[in-house]
Amino acid sequence: MFQQDLYSALSRATGESIRTLRRRGFSLLEQDIGQLDSESVDIPPRTVDWDEVEAQRMALAIQA
Repeated sequence: MFQQDLYSALSRATGESIRTLRRRGFSLLEQDIGQLDSESVDIPPRTVDWDEVEAQRMALAIQA
């Protein structure tokens, strides 16, 4: 899968624009996690709480 394929699939699934998805930083993992032994590799979660990001952004906009 290429990066553009990921954006297209996410866009179809979420209804978000590809531009928005790019800004939010979705990316492909470098390795197939399904092939990794979960006990031997400690991969931190790659998540963002977008509600928190939006709340912080709104707080900054109100202060300005």
